[in-house]
Amino acid sequence: QVQLVESGGGLVQVGGSLRLSCAASGRTFSSYCMGWFRQAPGKEREFVAHISWSGARIYYEDSVKGRFTISRDNAKNTVYLQMNSLKREDTAVYFCAARSNGGTGYDTARSYPYWGQGTQVNVSS
Repeated sequence: QVQLVESGGGLVQVGGSLRLSCAASGRTFSSYCMGWFRQAPGKEREFVAHISWSGARIYYEDSVKGRFTISRDNAKNTVYLQMNSLKREDTAVYFCAARSNGGTGYDTARSYPYWGQGTQVNVSS
């Protein structure tokens, strides 16, 4: 089992940047695949990015490709989401999630059993 705590959210202007962090507890963090999801008011939770346990496989949702970068530091039990060129439509609560299996389903929230509490990102014009 793993516990996840996100941080780094806040208010930023359009075109600005933020870096989200997700700190994981437990000694087996390096064995988990990690994902970032977001949920805007009145909308379903949606996939943002995924990174495999080794960092060798990375996937992004189309609207964030070229703007967001997911990375991980297994020595620090932390996964990051660097968000650049932020848009108003990026406003949401951002969640990190963990799963022990790889393969298909990386973009599906129900395939992740472990979740953080979320961190709010607000992008204003």
